[in-house]
Amino acid sequence: MSSFDRTVLPVPDEVLGGRAGAPAGAGVNLSRLRAPAGAPNVVVVLIDDMGFAASSTFGGPCHMPTADRLASGGLRYSKFHTTALCSPTRQALMTGRNHHAVNMGTITNLATPVPGYTSVRPQSAVTLAEVLRLNGYNTGAFGKMHQTPPWEVSPVGPFDRWPTGEGFEKFYGIVSGETNQWDPLLFEGTTPVDYPGEGYHFSEDIVSRSIEWVQSQKSLAPEDPFFLYLSFGATHAPHHVPQSWIDKYKGRFDHGWDAERERIVEVQRRLGLVSDDCELTARHAEIPAWADLTDDERTVAARLMEAFAGFAEHTDAQVGRLVDALETMDAMDNTIFFYILGDNGASAEGGVSGAINEIASLNGVHDETANILSNIDLIGGPHAYNHYPAGWAHATNTPYQWTKQVASHWGGTRVGMITHWPAGIESRGGIRHQWHHVIDIMPTVLEAASLPLPAVVNGVEQQRTDGLSMMYTFDDADAEDRHRTQYFEMFGNRGIYHEGWMACTKHVTPWDNSPNQRAFAEDVWELYAPDDWSQARNLAHENPEKLRELQERFEIEAEKNNVLPLDDRRVERFNPDLAGRPDLLNGRTSTTLRPGMKRLPEAAVPNVKNKSHAITAQVVLPDEPTEGVILSQGGRFGGWVLYFVDGVLHYSHNWLGLDRYDVVAGDRVSPGRHEIRYEFLVDEIEGYGRGGEGRLYVDSELVGVGRIDRTVPFHSGSSGSTDVGCDTAAPVVDDYRTRRGEFTGDIASVTVAIGDEVSDIPARVSFDIEMSIQ
Repeated sequence: MSSFDRTVLPVPDEVLGGRAGAPAGAGVNLSRLRAPAGAPNVVVVLIDDMGFAASSTFGGPCHMPTADRLASGGLRYSKFHTTALCSPTRQALMTGRNHHAVNMGTITNLATPVPGYTSVRPQSAVTLAEVLRLNGYNTGAFGKMHQTPPWEVSPVGPFDRWPTGEGFEKFYGIVSGETNQWDPLLFEGTTPVDYPGEGYHFSEDIVSRSIEWVQSQKSLAPEDPFFLYLSFGATHAPHHVPQSWIDKYKGRFDHGWDAERERIVEVQRRLGLVSDDCELTARHAEIPAWADLTDDERTVAARLMEAFAGFAEHTDAQVGRLVDALETMDAMDNTIFFYILGDNGASAEGGVSGAINEIASLNGVHDETANILSNIDLIGGPHAYNHYPAGWAHATNTPYQWTKQVASHWGGTRVGMITHWPAGIESRGGIRHQWHHVIDIMPTVLEAASLPLPAVVNGVEQQRTDGLSMMYTFDDADAEDRHRTQYFEMFGNRGIYHEGWMACTKHVTPWDNSPNQRAFAEDVWELYAPDDWSQARNLAHENPEKLRELQERFEIEAEKNNVLPLDDRRVERFNPDLAGRPDLLNGRTSTTLRPGMKRLPEAAVPNVKNKSHAITAQVVLPDEPTEGVILSQGGRFGGWVLYFVDGVLHYSHNWLGLDRYDVVAGDRVSPGRHEIRYEFLVDEIEGYGRGGEGRLYVDSELVGVGRIDRTVPFHSGSSGSTDVGCDTAAPVVDDYRTRRGEFTGDIASVTVAIGDEVSDIPARVSFDIEMSIQ
């Protein structure tokens, strides 16, 4: 390793042998800092929402031959943990710090102004990508990146917390929590990417892009190591996959989740992934027994699980393409490859029955079996946003209790993880039972690359790192655990692990979004001993002293990491009015948009949910009957749109793909210059998702009135956007004459305004751009 100090980054030009600002030919070393000799390439592949027991590699029903292949040539970790939710896990992975310590106490969409929960990564917590980049690595990220604060996801940034501002030289993917795999809202760097076209699939695309990027690195800079972060939107809902992959599992799950759990735990015992005496934890009362379901409920539940399993295998096949490419380039031998099979436990956010539209679930509206059954042939395709029932989430977390969001129990936090590095690990096909956490990835990579953790980056002193390297386990299966203490917290579900013991309390159930949860002081704590592999035997009453000791330790860790005060709100925090987080609009109650503005997030315009509002557009209509969108927000699975069909003005509100409310003008609007206005008068009642009256105006004349019984209460989904003159997401309605509903006239401006009363909303605005009638 070079003699200069890498703990202060970037290393000054003078140290590298040059003089900043010197003219060409004056002996300046123009090359960047090189990585230490022999430093390995680094690949981190992260699967979304996959439980510990989903994959065949960890005893599950989803055939994942690439994971099996990497495990046979590397190591499986049986006690690897996450934070129980995606953004926190990803920020912890990238910084080596506990998620609250870097302000990611929950997902970005639910951020609040409270320290620990702002979603704003402090400069004192540099990312792994930035450390590697400043030490000579080429860095690229492909897929899902869900760490950018929502008010910064717009064309005006700022962009320093986008992937390309956090150490990645190349980024291609999404910056949201979930996506339509057939029709995602893509970015290259910070620039939106247009609709990719029919036959597209997100997982296939990001792997193709990853391979192209790595090939370029190895062709043009073969001596430089690379860091590839491949983060799938799969297997997060919607479970979108070609039908042929679903068909592979036809009938495979007809026996149900209770029998599947029994099967899985036997396989896990046989493989040595759990102890021989590991108990299968009981199914919770909130999850129905398979035997108690109706025939229709079983039919729906089985098909939804078939779609998930096909989705999982399809994703693993894409990883296989990457592995094949790395082997073809002779890059696998000195690549430390982490295959993390879940950023949290399996998701139960589909509720007890599952869902044909997960966005409805995220708004607290759970689906019914009859509705899913009537749409069963859509499952997996572009007209569904399907998610399996909570019973399957519980099964794919076997043998553990609970699911994603429940940070108190292993079902929410424990996932399968594979490490593969032929040049650095002599062991092949082994299992490691040492206890580790996602914060340990960064220290492991740095040790493998012979790089120190920097003390100062860009002039900012760095805060403590909470993780520790796992390299001590690579060739010593019996090494004593080094990660001895770890707190957990998510939505009030909390726990503390210490030297094998675990004290924990579950506060909320993932699919129960009712606002009246019990007080934190009423939570009942449980205690599990080091010899209880699956948290099956609660010793709280037998050993109250140990429980108190661990509860006190939790308070210490919580205070140290900005966990307190606890916040158990969930879906309501999608609404920035309720969350109180920063707002791009900074208090403005109206925004005027212009032609060409599209792919805008919901946060870029005034929040029209649960309040009266108006949309006022200045347009010039063509001689032929007008077609297309003036303004849209959301998409096929929830949202609204103001548009023309055959010269007639329409407003449609798509209520979570479950219902549709229309306000339609009576006659065609004549060619020429017009002011188009939609007003919504919200019902004066309590609650969210309130209905009201919609009104359409043309040049101040009322031309249409309609009742809208229900509105999207909190979140239109990350696959939707706000668009002027088109509808770039999967369309809000299917009435357009073109795929994206391009407006056939001209738009000068569209103003979105909110107010307690329509009379408070700014009235008609005049043309401020001269336009000629075509």
